[in-house]
This record gives sequence, C-alpha cells and structure tokens, in this order.
Amino acid sequence: MLTRRSLLAAAAAAPLVAANRAKIRIGVMDGVVGKRSDPASVELASRAGAEGLQVTLGRQSSDGHLVLANAALQGQFLANSKQYKLPLVATYIDILHASCLKSDPQAVKWGVEGIDITRRLDAKILMLVFFGNCALTARAEMDAVVGPLKELCREAEKAHITLGFENTIPADDDLRILDQVGSPALKIWYDIGNATNQYKVDPAQEIRQLGRERICQLHFKDKGYLGEGDVNVKAALAALNDIRYEGYVTLETNAPSKDVEEDLRRNVKYLRRLL
Repeated sequence: MLTRRSLLAAAAAAPLVAANRAKIRIGVMDGVVGKRSDPASVELASRAGAEGLQVTLGRQSSDGHLVLANAALQGQFLANSKQYKLPLVATYIDILHASCLKSDPQAVKWGVEGIDITRRLDAKILMLVFFGNCALTARAEMDAVVGPLKELCREAEKAHITLGFENTIPADDDLRILDQVGSPALKIWYDIGNATNQYKVDPAQEIRQLGRERICQLHFKDKGYLGEGDVNVKAALAALNDIRYEGYVTLETNAPSKDVEEDLRRNVKYLRRLL
C-alpha cells in the first residue's frame, strides 16, 4: 500500500533519476547491428532505441585511404543521421588493430586521416584502439606511444576533436600517459566489459580514479546480455553518477539469440531502466 512516506520518497527521488537520465545517453557501435561502416546502421540503431551511433572508419580501401574517407559515404551517413534524428557521436579507427601506433610510422598518417573524417562526420570523438599485437604490454611500449599521441593531439586540437584512448592498461598508466602527452584532446575511452572480463580490474574503482575530466566516452558490454554476466553494470553507472559524467555509454554488445536488432533493443531497455 502506498503511504504518505513512500510517496514523498518517490517524489524526492524522481528529480535525481531525471537528472541522471539527462546526463547519460545510450549509443551503439555500427558493428553491433551488423552494419560496420554502413549508413544502414543508422536506421537499425534508431529502431532499436539507441540515441547515438559510433561509426567504424574501415580498413584501407583500394585507393589507399580509409573506407570512410569516401565523401559520398560520409554524405549518406550524415543524411541518415538527419533523417532518423540519430547523432553520430564517435568514430572508431579499426586499422590501428593492424597498424600499431607503438611501432608503425604509418599509424600516425591513419590517425590524422581519421581525425579529418571524424570532423567531417561531426562526430567529435575518434576512438584509438590498442589491442592484440598493438596492445601496450610493457612500460617501453607505453612510453613509445607518447610521441605519436602528441602528434595526433596537435591535429585533433586544430580540428576540435577528442581522441579516445582505449586500451588494456591500468588507470595508473592511463593517467601517466595522459600527463606525459599533456593535451586536452586526449582522454580515456573506458570499456567496462574489457576491464571485468579481460584484465580483471574493478571498473567502478577505475572510473572514479580517472574522473570526469579524463573520460570521454565508454563501452558497455558483457559476454551475454547486460545484467546477466560478470560485469556489474549498476556499480559502473553509480561510479559515473559519482563523478557526474555527462555523455554517452556506447554498447558494444553481442547477440546471444542471433537476432541483432532484438538483442540490442533488449540491452538498450535494460540500461534505460537503470538510468
């Protein structure tokens, strides 16, 4: 039975929920809907309830440029974004899985092109990846990326683009590299699924350690559906609330049922309930 006390408590809590909902929005990677680097991903993401899209820039095409360097393809993404009222909130430069920023001089060239594409898509954030053979597994490799990151940050600052540094290293090392680079254009792109399932750290603790000013965006995922695996989504959201994060949490979820749109819709609904 509803009592006066419970009604007052609900009324007091409602503005907090509404305020949190206004700060955090739900995005999705184009690959999650099975349409990597494809403008059709915009409609699918919108239909599933997402509020923003992260676009994959694509590996080197036959003309020696990233796939999304194609002006016509950019135009299709922008037109679809306008039609479905779904902003392009970030990009992902997947060629850095093969062309490592720690060792390949060509990686800076790709990064510069990625910055320009991101600007043209009005996406604001370019996610740089450091995984697999390109992961930073030793202090020397971490030190080796400082110079290339400085070069990219100079270009990013001119283009008013933020570089999202996604990697497998602890928050202590993230902060040290950010301090060494010394650019406001470089921030952390934090992945709570990788933190939990791959390198076994507490995402909530690291989110608080990094803080609002050092995180540009996040990936949310687990091995199955959100809320049913080892990733403590509620704790991560509580940490984001504590640091007063404002921006997108972008889903990089899989499709356990093989129905990519329905599974994305399920994950979006779960996350929206928590928000």
